[in-house]
Amino acid sequence: MITRVLLALALTVTPPTPPAPTPAPGPSVALEAGACPVAMPEGTTCGFLLVPQRRDTPGHTIKVGYAVHRSTAPGRKPDPVVYMSGGPGSSSLQLTGFLSQMFPDRDVVTVEQRGGRYSWPRLGCPELAQAMLDRITRPDPDAAAGAAGAAARCRARLEQQGVDLRGYTTAEIAADVVALRAALGYPAWNLFGVSYSTRVMVDAAAADPGGTRSVLLDSFLPQSVAWYDDARRNLDDTLAHLGLKDRFDAAVSRLDAAPARVTTVDPLRGTEVEARLDGGDVATIMAEALHETGVIAVSAPLVAALAAGRDEPLRPLADAVGDGLVSHELGLYEAVQCQDEIPANTFAAPSRLFTVEVEKAVCDAWKLPAAKPSAATTKAPVLVVGGRYDPTTPTRTSRPAAEALPDARFMEFDDTGHAVFLSNACARERMAAFVQAPAAADGGCAAPNGGVPPRLAAADLRVTGAPYAISRSPWLAAPLALFALVALVQLVAGALRGRALAAFAGLAGAAAVGLLVQSAYGLISRNETALAVGLPSAVTAYGWLAAGAVALTLADLALRRTWWRAGAALTGAGFLVWWFAWFL
Repeated sequence: MITRVLLALALTVTPPTPPAPTPAPGPSVALEAGACPVAMPEGTTCGFLLVPQRRDTPGHTIKVGYAVHRSTAPGRKPDPVVYMSGGPGSSSLQLTGFLSQMFPDRDVVTVEQRGGRYSWPRLGCPELAQAMLDRITRPDPDAAAGAAGAAARCRARLEQQGVDLRGYTTAEIAADVVALRAALGYPAWNLFGVSYSTRVMVDAAAADPGGTRSVLLDSFLPQSVAWYDDARRNLDDTLAHLGLKDRFDAAVSRLDAAPARVTTVDPLRGTEVEARLDGGDVATIMAEALHETGVIAVSAPLVAALAAGRDEPLRPLADAVGDGLVSHELGLYEAVQCQDEIPANTFAAPSRLFTVEVEKAVCDAWKLPAAKPSAATTKAPVLVVGGRYDPTTPTRTSRPAAEALPDARFMEFDDTGHAVFLSNACARERMAAFVQAPAAADGGCAAPNGGVPPRLAAADLRVTGAPYAISRSPWLAAPLALFALVALVQLVAGALRGRALAAFAGLAGAAAVGLLVQSAYGLISRNETALAVGLPSAVTAYGWLAAGAVALTLADLALRRTWWRAGAALTGAGFLVWWFAWFL
């Protein structure tokens, strides 16, 4: 989750605004150099691909952002890897450095989706983002209508800027990928898509067979899947595989009866707001949170706490909702979904995921024409990878879709969720090996578990919201820091002056703090997300060790009353109140 927040923050860099769209005489393709809008590794250049906004009706020219990292490795291969993020509406450029390390002997090309953050025009839709945030901060029984109204305002604003939403479809995005290869002059390259962009890359491979050497599909979303109709089942199946469905259903029922009130940050206004989360809200949030391998690892204690009536873990989950909304260009997201995805779904049964109903309402308001369903396939070698606990593109649907491709193989990775390559080193190793030799047999990994954090049982973690609160407001740890300082002074002064009670009190206090810090850092080293949920269960004992230190301090005070001993005793007592009444 913390990794996801950092990625979302990285996506908030705003590139210089190019000039307004200019009329294009025809469907010509050209490149335009530009400054890189995010930090890039040395040897990277950025620019725009100039293409028609609609290839069926040429008129306006739009700009598709891209970056090229030139490999300087000995034995550099001539065919690069071209990558696009999913979404729709997620950015790609910020992963250029990461991918250049994954494929060091090849050029890496990262390409934005048309309408994305580093393309132009940028199809942001803050009106809709705010409406979706209002869904949890200002509960409205007719939230879908509110979202539809926000979407109408967003569309009107975009159209005033010359945007024709009918030009933002999977087919057009795939055509941009094909056009970019020709414009950059590469004879062939290796396509790499994740989640939504796997559809783009399959279409691009089908349209450009001579220019496609191989295809990597991570978290494959096949055209045959009705994602909205499957959304609830996908979440339920993931929770069942984790052994958590019954407990989670109990938590949802509890929150439906008595919604939780959680303080979170509105990322659009930058202010704290109170969110009211019912069971449907938490189900929606969990479906997104389980993308992350770190969240999967702590899912058992997280769900157990929610089922038991503990709402502390909801704060980091609620914060992630806002970060997720601002990490996508929602105008682009909805344009693609309304034309390519929504028409393939029946919506026969209501979903407990509120985003399903909201997005249908948006598409009903926009009334965009359905895109022609794609039947594209490719004869190029394909590697499809999936995470066992992926709640969005489950292996239940991606495996048979991979088997239906003429020359594809499938790999499933345990203890992993969505976008496998971001969290599983073994997957990255196997994907890089496939690109090196697409016809070679699958091998093993240097680290078979891929560096994935181990899953924790409910009893392994003491659930508390204090560490997450401290990470956002470090001053909240002041009682701990003061107690540690007093304990060290007691230890040193008691040892130097031969006062055993003071020395042992300081030793016990310092040990309690040291063990706590060691536990926290040990947990972070294995899974930084876990700290947002709690600390190892052993920390409870450290509180009693601190209580022993305070008892020794009081005994020392009883023998000789001084202002220093009284101050140490008062500090210790205050720490125990902080520890037992707030921290735990």
